[in-house]
Amino acid sequence: MNLAGTSIGNAEESRVLGRSLRDSVPFDAHASWKPEDDRPGPVARVLANNAGRQERLIPLRMSRMAASPFAFLRGAATVMAWDLARTPSIGHHVMIDGDAHLNNFGLFRTPRQDVVFDLNDFDETLVAPWEWDLKRLTASINVAARENGVDAAGRERAVRSVCAAYRTTMSTLGQVPAYELWQMRSYASVLHIEAPVTLDSTEKATIAKAVERATKHSHATMLARVAEPDGKSWRFREDPPILTQLDAAQKNHVIEGLHGYLHTIAGEWRTMLERYDVVDVAHRVVGVGSVGTRAYLLLLIGRAHGDPLFMQVKEGIVPAAAPFVPAMPEPFSHQGRCVVHGQRLLQSSSDPLLGWTTISGRDFYVRQMKNIRGSIPVEWLHGATFDFYAWCLGLLLARAHARTGDAALITGYCGSSDRLDAAYARWAENYGTQTVADHAAFVQAIAQGRVTAAPPEKA
Repeated sequence: MNLAGTSIGNAEESRVLGRSLRDSVPFDAHASWKPEDDRPGPVARVLANNAGRQERLIPLRMSRMAASPFAFLRGAATVMAWDLARTPSIGHHVMIDGDAHLNNFGLFRTPRQDVVFDLNDFDETLVAPWEWDLKRLTASINVAARENGVDAAGRERAVRSVCAAYRTTMSTLGQVPAYELWQMRSYASVLHIEAPVTLDSTEKATIAKAVERATKHSHATMLARVAEPDGKSWRFREDPPILTQLDAAQKNHVIEGLHGYLHTIAGEWRTMLERYDVVDVAHRVVGVGSVGTRAYLLLLIGRAHGDPLFMQVKEGIVPAAAPFVPAMPEPFSHQGRCVVHGQRLLQSSSDPLLGWTTISGRDFYVRQMKNIRGSIPVEWLHGATFDFYAWCLGLLLARAHARTGDAALITGYCGSSDRLDAAYARWAENYGTQTVADHAAFVQAIAQGRVTAAPPEKA
């Protein structure tokens, strides 16, 4: 099914159509950012987004968002969604991640034990303009660079890098047969690709260190960190408010929900899971924007000695951008199923245990909690390392979008020059300044008592 509603049969026709769209949406139209007179206050948008979340955890969410402008941007997808809906677009919709900031890319292991690097968070996924993902990514790069002490010239260079990678990769993918595109994998070696950025030995070591650190994570290492022996079995070690035990009734509701989930994964993986028993269930707080949603951590133990498997059962929420685009067709009104659908389309190699279910009338999705998942720490990104990493992210985002969009059309629009890169760099700088101002307003609201936040967490 062509999500965009445009022909993808003839690549040359698509490129011509893309070029023609520059007349109605010129590159410079993407560069400006000025809040409209009717723009809702960012504090009000954030508070409205707390509706339906667990009240006891909202102060923690507010505290995490207040930590820095980048943390605020991560948690305030609802603020940016309103803004993006009023930015220029050529009208070509693809399956977008919806929250493609630079911290939502990471490393994980595939069923074949390969280590891949890709998008890794899909809570906000939906069908929408491709520009929205690229603008959220470039804004996040700008804001993170500010926090790392990168000057304006460095911020511009990093954003130009991600846009150039997006353009050139999309151009290549526009000539790749669909079947081959679906077989592409973004291995961790993507972090050693040839890019128009030269890394010195120290910068290369920074990237290698992140990959090495991620590969040391596993279900077994997680067991020692979050659980403790309980007779012949195991139980979670409480660490409130991050990890808290449930009462017996709550545990049963979650475990019962797994019966529905099992029918959403392939039969061979259902057979594999039959060799595991659920030994404990706890509530676990994750992320920034997700704080307050219902997220459960399950510990399963297999028949083999020392065979732990951690599963996450996470509440699926309505994406922040959903009010600004046509509704997803049935059966994707189930928010857990929508997340699974988006992840399977966008990721090069998805978790085979990824599925969905309903618990107590709420939508959830289910996945492995950790399988060497890791990311490049934002604070490590400076200079050429930042430019190189930005290039990698642009490459990955283009590959994800090309799977459901018309790569030739997007290529025709973007062109081969760096004019679009320059426009997005100006957009990111302008929106970065807006994010700093929004964060300051949020911090002020906390100081004035209009927003209740928990004490800052210990590092």
